[in-house]
Amino acid sequence: MAQSVYIVAIGPQSGKSLVALGIMELLSRRLRRVGYFRPIIPSRTVADNNLQLIKTRYRLEFEYDELFALSHEEAQHLSAEGRTDQIIKTILDKYRQLESKCDFVLCEGTDFSGLSLPFEFEFNAEVVNNLGCPILLLLNCHAKSPEDILDALHVAQESFLKKGCTILASVLNRVEPDLMETVREKVREFGQETGPIYVLPEEPFLGKPTVGEIARALDARIIMGDPEEMNREVTDFKVAAMNLPHFLDHLEEGDLIIAPGDRSDIILGCLAANFSSTYPSIAGLLLSGGFVPDAQISLLVQGLSYRVTVPIVSVQTDTFTTTMNASGVPPMLIPENNRKIATALGLFEAHIDLAELESRISLVKSTRVTPMMFEYNLVEMAQKHRQHIILPEGAEERVLRASEMLIRRGVAEITLLGDPAEIRCTASKLGLDLTNIGIIDPATSTLREDFAQTYFALRRHKGITEKTAMDTMTDVNYFGTMMIHKGLADGMVSGAVHTTGDTIRPALQIIRTQPGVSIVSSVFLMCLADRVLIYGDCAVNPDPNAQELAEIAISSAETAKIYGIEPLVAMCSYATGSSGKGADVDKVREATRIAKELRPDLKIEGPIQYDAAVDAGVAKTKLPDSLVAGKATVFIFPDLNTGNNLYKAVQRSANAVAIGPVLQGLNKPVNDLSRGCTVPDIVNTVAITAIQAQAARN
Repeated sequence: MAQSVYIVAIGPQSGKSLVALGIMELLSRRLRRVGYFRPIIPSRTVADNNLQLIKTRYRLEFEYDELFALSHEEAQHLSAEGRTDQIIKTILDKYRQLESKCDFVLCEGTDFSGLSLPFEFEFNAEVVNNLGCPILLLLNCHAKSPEDILDALHVAQESFLKKGCTILASVLNRVEPDLMETVREKVREFGQETGPIYVLPEEPFLGKPTVGEIARALDARIIMGDPEEMNREVTDFKVAAMNLPHFLDHLEEGDLIIAPGDRSDIILGCLAANFSSTYPSIAGLLLSGGFVPDAQISLLVQGLSYRVTVPIVSVQTDTFTTTMNASGVPPMLIPENNRKIATALGLFEAHIDLAELESRISLVKSTRVTPMMFEYNLVEMAQKHRQHIILPEGAEERVLRASEMLIRRGVAEITLLGDPAEIRCTASKLGLDLTNIGIIDPATSTLREDFAQTYFALRRHKGITEKTAMDTMTDVNYFGTMMIHKGLADGMVSGAVHTTGDTIRPALQIIRTQPGVSIVSSVFLMCLADRVLIYGDCAVNPDPNAQELAEIAISSAETAKIYGIEPLVAMCSYATGSSGKGADVDKVREATRIAKELRPDLKIEGPIQYDAAVDAGVAKTKLPDSLVAGKATVFIFPDLNTGNNLYKAVQRSANAVAIGPVLQGLNKPVNDLSRGCTVPDIVNTVAITAIQAQAARN
């Protein structure tokens, strides 16, 4: 997976393009595949300048559409419909597609240009956390005192830290040059616990738009002039409302002259002034009203012995409107303006410790994992080595919708069990495409007799007859489980309309448990706002004994590893350490001893109270030397009553996403759905099952 950094600007005109150029220049010297991504751009119809700048300068071999997710208009529409989650999902999906092709992705946040999301800060923080990027905080310090700058920095850092974001570094940009040393001194006093703080001075040259930028923004027609001169910066605007002699007294270096296109005197006077050593050189002429110079004036200019290089452009709007429009054009860095680019890079490299920043980029990563990130990671992991998953409840509407989604996303190969005519009829009514999805009817399948014989051989000692075995194989859960046992599929997901017993019983009879495991148990993957925890057992075993509880702990630790979670196991009880007495706490204490004896390589703590397991402050008081207390990731509860109630309490009160139950301890994966499951629940559970199947093959 690529590394990434997300540039977050506090306020408009902060200089994101300057910082982006500097970082891209740094990365491009060391990495081959560097990507650039903007979650939201102003418009799909007008090319985004920053994307064009980076794509052109660094020759990014990606299509333009790969470098952003949504336009402002699309985001506004989804926000107005209350579909903010869809905005984040779209951004995450587009980002991950680009990330998969890159060694590093530099992301640029929104630009405070009128995006109608409730709070732009909250939006950027949510995007950052879902992408898993550390942020580079960028402040516009123009016209601010040193005290105001440091106050703004403190507020910005605290705000993002409270949102769970990781700060890579902070850049104080556009500081008045005569305040640079004062600000640097205050930065030293401020401290750098949240990463280095860099101070960049205001550079007037970068703060001025060019004639070309104004012409493009106003959709102006170019009448004449040297294309190279279109890159000249405009220092000020002058409206030619006086007669020529008086107007000439007001000319200053770098002025853009705005005048009606029929003012021949102004046009000729300004051109003459540009050739004269007694008057300053203007940046260009912006002609209003849709008028262009008369033919005689054009002929006169063409006959001059000196080539006219001053840009002359024309717009349709009146002089007042033209002036207002021109003055509102922000300065930009465009691919064609090498002077500005060189100035920006020089400024960045002169005031940023490049070695330090590069080191920070290599080392600092966000540790936050949001529910959406985790769900996306599940799908991504499943896609890497596609497994064949059986869904026995083939005619169920939610299962059909999930199946189509799973195939379209390439998560797994799917086979549905049930009456093909009924399944296809239901799919047709729902408008679903079942292409590339297998359908098997257990009642008529040629596999049924072989499966029945195998089942008879496995269960004959329990009094099962051949006829009973043949009848049993018409049950979709038994048939699906036998497909896994025979190696015709890799896993099964059921439970949308069946009970947990209906799902687990065939697995216990046919697939059976892993060597050394005497008990099948379950965990829930609890996706909190900033991390994913494992809770077990919350669905299967009512009152496990100490040996069984130890096995559940070990199985849960192995499950955590499968999904990329470091197992730090907390054996939960109503007491911590040796502080409590009683049969219940003694059971947990004994289970902890057994688990440690069986798996000395695992970090296991118990008995331990939940607060001591998750809260570093409490852990420091109760178990200061523990490797698990305060940072546990796997929580093992003493009985089903405790586990089931706790997971539901956390799910509801903390607005957590509970994925599961995930069954563990079987030779091959079978997982159970809640009968109230949603389509996303089914997709996630299939992805989980596919990942378990991948692990079982290793």
